[in-house]
Amino acid sequence: MEGGYSKRWIRRPVSTKTGGESQTTRKSKSTTIGHEILDETFSTRSTLNIKKTEVSDFHRNQYCDIQQKIAENEDIAKLVTVIVFDIETTGFSRQNERIIEIALQDLQGGENSTFQTLVNPGRHVTNSDIHHITTHMVCRPDVPRMEELIPILLQYVKSRQKPGGYVMFVAHNARNFDVPFLVNEFGRHHFEIPQNWLFVDTRPLAREVLKMEGLKVTSGTSLEALCKKYNIQFVGKAHRAMADVTALSLVLQRLTFDLKLPLSGLIARHFTPSELTSAKKKK
Repeated sequence: MEGGYSKRWIRRPVSTKTGGESQTTRKSKSTTIGHEILDETFSTRSTLNIKKTEVSDFHRNQYCDIQQKIAENEDIAKLVTVIVFDIETTGFSRQNERIIEIALQDLQGGENSTFQTLVNPGRHVTNSDIHHITTHMVCRPDVPRMEELIPILLQYVKSRQKPGGYVMFVAHNARNFDVPFLVNEFGRHHFEIPQNWLFVDTRPLAREVLKMEGLKVTSGTSLEALCKKYNIQFVGKAHRAMADVTALSLVLQRLTFDLKLPLSGLIARHFTPSELTSAKKKK
């Protein structure tokens, strides 16, 4: 942004280098966006005229196929990459607010097993008191906007997944917060959540553990409360994406241990973005 917040925004292309290849991403209505999902290339143009019902039916069938494969394949756990993730936003409204930070950690570890970046929302950040991310930190030309970040994020996740496998994203309060925000941000910029992405919410797991122990559920399911319960120390500031991811990775181990829940059992508790859409329509 040039000339202070009262001046105009200047759009500049952002060049990224991933896997040795140079890629320049810029926003343009006439630009063809090519992105690979499950080894298939989809070309999206603004001139395409596709009925939304046909697209919805296609994605619904894809998700049904995934669920069937999980039910039939006892060794499906060997094909699943587990990634813990967290986002920070400018507020709670998924329609009106924007993501300003995202962090991921692949639990299988190894080189490049973490991913973290601030995101330029193109607006003022008014809730800095929660996550300590200020407008000055994110409204900068060197901080990627979401439409520039999504292709990089897709490529990173694809580099972590096993051949022919699935990626299971785990977040705390994923069903009501993180995933709806992610789905809205993808849709806003004309991207689809890949069909092999599954999601798990750890909050219901926390409720199960507390009920099993005869404790009150209402006040003890926040990430901070669970860290206190399990004597887990935050690395960095709470309500920053990577600090929350690191804490949740440890909390997840304790929750699954207490529930005697193997990876296959965790996979069985997954949900998909299409389920969120269906629930919203029913409401």
